[in-house]
Amino acid sequence: NHCRMVTTDMLNLENISDRIREAIDNHNDKGLREILDSYHCADLVEILQVLKPDERLTAFKAIEEDKAAEMLEYAPAQMQVEILSELGEEQAAKLIMKMPHDEVADVFAEMEEDETESYLNQLPAKVSTEIRELLSYKEDTAGGIMTPHVLTVNKDMKVEDVLSFIRTRAEKDEIELYYLYVTDVQKHLLGVVSLRALLTKPYKTKIEEIMTRDIVKLHIDDPQDAVADVFMKYQYSALPVVDLYNRLKGMITWDDAQDIIEEETTEEIYQTSGISTDLVDEDEIIFGSTIDAVRARCPWLFITLIGEFVAVNVASRFESTLNALPIIAIFMPLLAGLGGNIGTQSITLMTRGLSTGQVTLNSALYHIWKELRVGFLIGMLFGVLVSLVTWHWQHNLELGIVVGVAMTINMTMATLLGTLTPFILKKMHVDPAIASGPVIATTIDVLGLAIYFGLVSIYLVRVM
Repeated sequence: NHCRMVTTDMLNLENISDRIREAIDNHNDKGLREILDSYHCADLVEILQVLKPDERLTAFKAIEEDKAAEMLEYAPAQMQVEILSELGEEQAAKLIMKMPHDEVADVFAEMEEDETESYLNQLPAKVSTEIRELLSYKEDTAGGIMTPHVLTVNKDMKVEDVLSFIRTRAEKDEIELYYLYVTDVQKHLLGVVSLRALLTKPYKTKIEEIMTRDIVKLHIDDPQDAVADVFMKYQYSALPVVDLYNRLKGMITWDDAQDIIEEETTEEIYQTSGISTDLVDEDEIIFGSTIDAVRARCPWLFITLIGEFVAVNVASRFESTLNALPIIAIFMPLLAGLGGNIGTQSITLMTRGLSTGQVTLNSALYHIWKELRVGFLIGMLFGVLVSLVTWHWQHNLELGIVVGVAMTINMTMATLLGTLTPFILKKMHVDPAIASGPVIATTIDVLGLAIYFGLVSIYLVRVM
């Protein structure tokens, strides 16, 4: 590990970037290296992100080669591609050779095909073949995430032979040591041995005697959300990845799973906020161009705009009601705001529950019935409160009751919609996260206004 130094204080990015710029402007290469060498690789990523592209490249070139390669592992895809593209192909190839092959495959997946091919042709044949195989898998599957470097042993080996083998291989190939996988000559996965078992058994014990045959494993085509679910369920440090014939192809480690969970959670939050991750990569929404940010945020806003035009059309049909009792317009934002909020709460709970496995389609009726009761009780509470405030304010008890009843119905209906929608989408094999807050809020606005104006119209007919 070339990034052992860890900073204990919060990074003062402005101060650090000023020092780096000063060293660059003064052509103080030694001072620049000293500044950069004093930070952990993860910190360097944050530091380089606040620099301008030309400053970032100059600073990166000043970092020692091994540390630079490790720093790239921490960097977002956009920064990786930017830096490697700006470096000469020869220098970039040297850095790539020092990076884990799964990380390299991820970087190449973000590049243009001809650029990727150019780099692959410069790498040794064995490395190039391994990376090409990783690139053949879909990026968001177990095959696209795994590292092919796995330590395998034979079932007939003894503990002392394996320990000697580990010392030789692990130091040479820098393999991540979590578990040892037992395979036959054709690479079929037979069992797994933990390091604890290996270190606590007599030297003459055969691996076959201490290996676990009941293996939790992943398939190369498993989607990344399924990979994350398996890691969360079993809490292993690493899991083997096999093909259709149970041949060991690689392994996925806990830090890869953590990245998947973070990515899935981020995507879910973006989608429920009406930000499209299908059109623009997640990293580019924040760090990309202004145009990319606009492209990511506009689609759902256009859908919301159409929905709100429907709400406006509903309101326009009750123009005579508004003219007869203008005061009712004051309460429209109140109904829309509370209805939208409680609907978003329900949809967030169900979407997150379905994502983590706490909520399933089999338990849908239980959750729908429970949320309906919750929505009704909250609606009653706020309905009574609104009625009392309206009565005291307008000195009109009947108007207060109308607004309170509309509030109760609106919040109950919003809760029901917010709970039902994720289950319906899940049943249709559509990601529930796309049932975003803005869309649900718009639907609630339309129905809420229709209910409210309907009740007010009935009230007017009664009093006139």
